[in-house]
Parts: sequence; structure tokens; C-alpha cells
Amino acid sequence: MSNILNAIINIESNPVEKLKATYSGSNSINNIGEALELYVQDAFANTLSETDKTIRNSKVEAVFSYLGNQNNPPDIILQNGDAIEVKKIQSKGSAIALNSSYPKHKLYADDPKITDACRDCEKWEEKDIIYAVGVVTRKEDLTHLWLVYGDCYAANKEIYERVGKVIKEGVTEIP
Repeated sequence: MSNILNAIINIESNPVEKLKATYSGSNSINNIGEALELYVQDAFANTLSETDKTIRNSKVEAVFSYLGNQNNPPDIILQNGDAIEVKKIQSKGSAIALNSSYPKHKLYADDPKITDACRDCEKWEEKDIIYAVGVVTRKEDLTHLWLVYGDCYAANKEIYERVGKVIKEGVTEIP
């Protein structure tokens, strides 16, 4: 089973700066966000230095219970472990794009924004969520990577739901 500490050790032992150059050859990556996501997968799966695609895929399959899609959170779920959402920013001061959803304190199985495949990947009701936030420059260099738990970054979901309810009620009252 993998965890955030294993990922940190793997990243420190196998640093990658040129994301797209590293990942485009073997995986036909079209954008730098996909490359960052694969880098995070490799960090958690301990496959950063794995050159055999079959072995890499086998390890990834053993470590993760869910590999997401671009339209729904999360990007990855560790087997019987944390959910991971990968975010790319261009500088340390940039805002994180959350794609029309509030930041998550935890990930809940009843969240309407997740897919059935995510909900059914294993038996779970609540998961800790790790935000993997990478600073990737215009030259496609990875200069920083933060791994931050959602409960250290975001408020409880009730806070965001209350704000959303107030906004929704306000909009419906507009003549």
C-alpha cells in the first residue's frame, strides 16, 4: 500500500524537472497537465524510474483502485487509501483552478460530482483527499510540487454548501 510519505521519498529519489519531455515519448501526452498527473501517479506507485510499460501498468493497477477522468474529481484513489486531486499552476502565487467546485476537505461517496466508477471502486464512504499542486512553467519545467491534505487546505463541506445555498436563493429571487 502506498501513501504520501512513500510518494515524497520517491520524488526526492527520482526528481523530474522536464515533465512533458519525460512523459511524451512513452505515453503520447498531449498536455502538460496529463504529464503532471502521470508523474504524481508514478510517485505514489514507485514507478518513476520504471521503463517497462507493462511493469509500470501492473504496479499502477496494484496501487490504485481508481484512475479518474478529466471532468470529475478525484484524479486518483489509492487502494484502501487517500484520494488524490492533481492541480497545475504556472507560478507560486497562482490560484488553483477547481473547475466549478469548491475545494474538498474530504471526499465523500455521496458527492454528486464523482462518477459511479469512483463511488464503486472499493467500499468507502469518506476519504482523505490530497491536493498535489505542481508549479509548471511555460517552458514545461516542474519547479515545485506540494502535497497538501484537504483538511489542511479547505473548510468543511457544510461551509461551502451554505454559501452555495445563499447564492442559489439570491439568484432565484432576481425578477
